[in-house]
Amino acid sequence: MQTPFQISRRRFFSTCAAVSAATGLPRWFIEQDLAAAPAPRRLSPNDRPGIAVVGCGGMGRADAKNASRFGEILAICDVDREHAEAAAKPFAVDGKKPALYEDFRKALERDDIHIVVQATPDHWHTLVNLGGALAKKDVYGEKPLTLTIDEGKRLVRAVRRNGVVFQTGTQQRSDKKFRLACELVRNGRLGRLKEVHVFVPAGIRAGPFVQQTPPAHFNYDFWLGQAPQAPYFKERCHSTFRWWWDYAGGPVTDWGAHHNDIALWAIGQDGPLSIEARVTTPSLPSGYTTPTEFEATLGWAHGVTQMVRTTPDDTPFGGIIKPDGQRNGLRFVGTDGWIWVNRSDLRASRDEIIETPLPSTAARLEISQDHMANFFECVRSRKTPIASVEAGHRSAVVGHLIVIALRSGRKLQWDPGKERFVGEGAKESNVWMARAMRKPYDYTFVGASMKG
Repeated sequence: MQTPFQISRRRFFSTCAAVSAATGLPRWFIEQDLAAAPAPRRLSPNDRPGIAVVGCGGMGRADAKNASRFGEILAICDVDREHAEAAAKPFAVDGKKPALYEDFRKALERDDIHIVVQATPDHWHTLVNLGGALAKKDVYGEKPLTLTIDEGKRLVRAVRRNGVVFQTGTQQRSDKKFRLACELVRNGRLGRLKEVHVFVPAGIRAGPFVQQTPPAHFNYDFWLGQAPQAPYFKERCHSTFRWWWDYAGGPVTDWGAHHNDIALWAIGQDGPLSIEARVTTPSLPSGYTTPTEFEATLGWAHGVTQMVRTTPDDTPFGGIIKPDGQRNGLRFVGTDGWIWVNRSDLRASRDEIIETPLPSTAARLEISQDHMANFFECVRSRKTPIASVEAGHRSAVVGHLIVIALRSGRKLQWDPGKERFVGEGAKESNVWMARAMRKPYDYTFVGASMKG
């Protein structure tokens, strides 16, 4: 007669085999992963917090749908009325849609809003996140965490002072492939780590653009926010905001924010010590301002070198392995081999690098099976999510350092402990850590002090 334990054990190993076959990950890792995973918590109908979604473009709508598994979407905030109305439709309950707000601060005043899900353009990330923290709301904030290094310092302080839970939307930390790659690197499976190669898709090269009148449903001045006043044309806004220095960091902080976060997670240090970068394909005059292509080299402690570069479809990787059809991912190189990882693939120079189990004494990283679920579980437990505000800040700093190196044309020396530039040109370089903020869209807009 079979016992319940035997049945459970059989199902466990059957599940492990199925997951391993579906994901291509080694069975030993799946077994350890499932054994360590906490049991899912049953939720009561009253255990669904109220959510305000700020920024309702493509990413905002996806995040809203994802978050609605765990809470009620009560407010939709966007300076584009058409975006807000379209985003609200799927969350109508008994014919009643979520409330619409142009000014997200109005939603933060509501007592029934417990959580902010933020997916605005990058230059609005910090003010929305700060506003949520100061209003004692827990925040899920899209990547990159901030537009500048100084903004990150302020946000970390605000989150900790106000005791809120903050999850950065670098969801690759909740992907098994990336976590396994980082654990293998951290535990010396490649020998001594020598190089980390980060490959990101190139940016868009286009322009000049035709000046237009902003649509009546779009509050363009509010959209510009802290950024300088500028003539309106549709190419500035919505999905193409990322190709302008005033609002984002181009390919550096687009896919780069995800992959640099994984590089930092694997290296296990607070930040690089040196940075140099160059534009390889510049932007067009009167067009998008971020470079289409670039390459950067970062020096870390213990002799680790990180290289970040754009890789258009028709550009070979030179001497670096280019897996079939891939131009987007990370390659870790050590004295004993290499590992390649991206969202669809994990491979190594030798099969045993991945297939041989790590010992029970190996250092293990935090486990999250679902990035949004991890955030909501931490909202209930008040624990720190897998992509904490500090982790989001450290990974965003890597991108900001590359941006500063590109824009200043300097080779930079960085002190990750003090978060300051040091050495030759430090005084001039430290000026780049913050940007002027157009009034009234400075820190006082959300009730924060200009002194931090």
